[in-house]
Amino acid sequence: MYLAMTLAKSKLTAQGQISVPAEVRKKLGVGPGSVLEWDEQNDEVVVRRAGRYSSEEIYQALFASPAPVATSAGVKEGIRKYIRKRHARG
Repeated sequence: MYLAMTLAKSKLTAQGQISVPAEVRKKLGVGPGSVLEWDEQNDEVVVRRAGRYSSEEIYQALFASPAPVATSAGVKEGIRKYIRKRHARG
């Protein structure tokens, strides 16, 4: 059985507000004026700094499948082809 350790706890006010604990603010890299977004994944709620997505998350959102693994050689070859096409004469 897997037990996750709690990073921090917050108390909900009567107005439905919470304070973000210092440990969480530091981990997310947020401060006054930062925007947090709440998302549901499976049966859990995930809080993240708004606008902070990996290329893998963006790919999955657009195509609903894992992104292909790119190698440095493949990326370099793709750049070469693009440059040749863009600067082709004639």
